[in-house]
Amino acid sequence: KGFFELTDFIAPYIPIGLFAGRIGNFINGELWGKPTDLPWGMQLRCDQFVSLCRDKLGLPPGTEWTPPLHPNQLYEALGEGVLLFALLWWYSSRPRPRMAVSALFLIGYGLFRFLVEFVRMPDVQLGYLAGGWLTMGQLLSLPMILVGAMLLVMAYRRSHAGPVNNRTPG
Repeated sequence: KGFFELTDFIAPYIPIGLFAGRIGNFINGELWGKPTDLPWGMQLRCDQFVSLCRDKLGLPPGTEWTPPLHPNQLYEALGEGVLLFALLWWYSSRPRPRMAVSALFLIGYGLFRFLVEFVRMPDVQLGYLAGGWLTMGQLLSLPMILVGAMLLVMAYRRSHAGPVNNRTPG
């Protein structure tokens, strides 16, 4: 079997791992979002998340709680996990050209990650890379989206390959 036959087969399952990883980030209190006024914003005790309070939010010593923060780990679990899994599972069960499922994974993951970065705190050591809004996560997502789009175009332009269906959903 070829490389893209393998990646097309495993791509629908990768979001399950992404979902679990983002839930782990949420439970561990890692990778929090920016402050928000939305009703589902979550507050954290500063004594448990000292580096978040001091380094990222710049709160004065003695502050007991963070302001409400975006639970961006849950946004990513939903987007990169549940929604991307459902999309890839559905798409992979249909006739489609080789490389298309892999391409759709790259586009979907890159797009969800790029969008969630707007409500996520940038890495302390990097901050914003350009224009006060571009983060390293967004910069790394762009090549995934572009390569995925190129692969998707290539997959559908290949007339000799014909549609393939490597698996049927269980």
